[in-house]
Amino acid sequence: MGIGGSETLSVPRMTTLGTSLLVALSSGTNYVVSAYAPQLGARLHLTHTQLNYVALGGNVGVYTSGPIFGKLVDKYGPRPLLASAFVFLLSGYSGIRALYDAGLDEGEQLSKFHLVMLIVCGVLTGLGGNAGLTSAINATANSFPDVSRGTVVGIVISGFGLSAFFFSSLSHILFPGNTSDFLLILALGTALPMILGFFFVRRIPLPEHAREHAAERGAADTYERLSTSEPRSPFTKPNNSHTHLLAADADGDVELEDEHAEEVREHRRRESAHAASLAPVFDAVELSPSASTEGFRARVGGVSDDEVPYEKSKHWKGQDISGRALWMSGDFWLMCFTNMLLSGTGLMYINNVGVITQALFAKNNPTFDTNDSTTWQAAQVSIISVANFAGRVIIGVLADAVKSRLRYPRSFCIPLVAGLFILSQLVLIGTDSVQGLWKASAVLGLAYGSMFGLFPTVVIEWFGLAHFSENWGYVSLSPIVGGNLFSIAFGRNLDAHDPPAPANSTSTSTIDANSTMSSTATLFARGGVGFDASHQCLDGRACYVGSLYFTLLATVVALALGVWAGWRDYRLRGYAALRERGAGVQDEDEDDRVPWQAIAAEE
Repeated sequence: MGIGGSETLSVPRMTTLGTSLLVALSSGTNYVVSAYAPQLGARLHLTHTQLNYVALGGNVGVYTSGPIFGKLVDKYGPRPLLASAFVFLLSGYSGIRALYDAGLDEGEQLSKFHLVMLIVCGVLTGLGGNAGLTSAINATANSFPDVSRGTVVGIVISGFGLSAFFFSSLSHILFPGNTSDFLLILALGTALPMILGFFFVRRIPLPEHAREHAAERGAADTYERLSTSEPRSPFTKPNNSHTHLLAADADGDVELEDEHAEEVREHRRRESAHAASLAPVFDAVELSPSASTEGFRARVGGVSDDEVPYEKSKHWKGQDISGRALWMSGDFWLMCFTNMLLSGTGLMYINNVGVITQALFAKNNPTFDTNDSTTWQAAQVSIISVANFAGRVIIGVLADAVKSRLRYPRSFCIPLVAGLFILSQLVLIGTDSVQGLWKASAVLGLAYGSMFGLFPTVVIEWFGLAHFSENWGYVSLSPIVGGNLFSIAFGRNLDAHDPPAPANSTSTSTIDANSTMSSTATLFARGGVGFDASHQCLDGRACYVGSLYFTLLATVVALALGVWAGWRDYRLRGYAALRERGAGVQDEDEDDRVPWQAIAAEE
């Protein structure tokens, strides 16, 4: 599966791809907080809760800025965000380093002002990382044709997943044990690539023939989705087409099953009341040079032959769903709910892999040295990061092959991703020693990376490219909900297995008073942030296995939703008709055609 034809492999396009990958690699450093958080906590006398608030700031910066940054990059391009990313990252990590270098005297406590400043610096690092990643994905998605979009977007997003492994490995090689220099590397190593991106990351226009194929594909896809469950424009006008492409003869019609035809009619009646505020009026659709001013006939079981959808303009650019229409779309909520279940499962493990490692390492060994377990803990972070990287690349190539070669929608890959999550939970449930934990980390990392490599391309397929970054930003809010729900459940289950605290322990009593706050803050922490030996559960897998049954159920629900989403796409968008007629792939141009075009070519 190649990236595209020779015209799409131009030097400017490949330069954008390579630089976008570098920018993404510099944008995922929130995942590396566990590499310096223990030392930061020790030097500034931070409690476990306070450390988690710092991690919380970084992740809030990432997740909550998605819709805003997405709207900005859709409107103004990647450059403004890349300039902002440079300022955010340099300021954030430099601020953390300055506070770390200042340190505290023995017995001194960090003031509230300095704690707030530390959290603000964490927010800045999150904002900078998301600004860089959003710019890189947007430029790449707009620079390559649909046939290879999943592959190139997956390559770019994979850099984000590999970021933690890259920077943590770099610190161990260059500055072992030197946290101040490591923070300096983070400040410069994340900010400087944004300057490079400012000059080389840009949206490269597609070749003319690629835009024409995209236009035809977008028109057909839009009409099919417009005719179904989403509140798209039902405005129609008389069909004056004399085009033979979709002739009126029975053999040439593309009709869905009778029960689905009734579904189409019902949804069209139900959504017509919202049409004026939810969708634009379209002009006529161009099908071929000989019929450029004609409409086209699209018969989807029960839709009248004398009706065709209006197109946005003479130069149709595909479906464009955003704003209120997006929030009223069933597809949007389906995507968000599936994302919430899967990302919540992934974040729960990533946030707590350090705790899981400690629990397995401490089993039947109440006098263990916590320093001895840090190697295992670091190994899990690295394994997750590498598998995350691999998952984002593999799913991009696979999704492109599924659509271009097998003629199925990319949403058919959602059940595969959900299946990987299910497998990861089963492996984790069956793991009772720290030596075997790498298997669960590898599968979970692969699943988590696959999810974030696949879902952006499905968002483009369902809602169009014009407002892609904004739409993906809204979908990206789902991990906040999923992460809250799953991580708090994990924390409460773990608290229930804590050994009783000594009655005369002042420090333990203080920690007990903050236990609820700690459980909530752990939501956005990364594996291994902080450790309190007095609260170490010594029962191994029993400390947390109850939470895994909860996430296993959630991933099974996500699998069912993924199967439904893929099957509905298959039915509603005409892929079933194409498969039944046995349309084959003849050449590279045909790869870019939607099922309706391939069917017509046979006639």
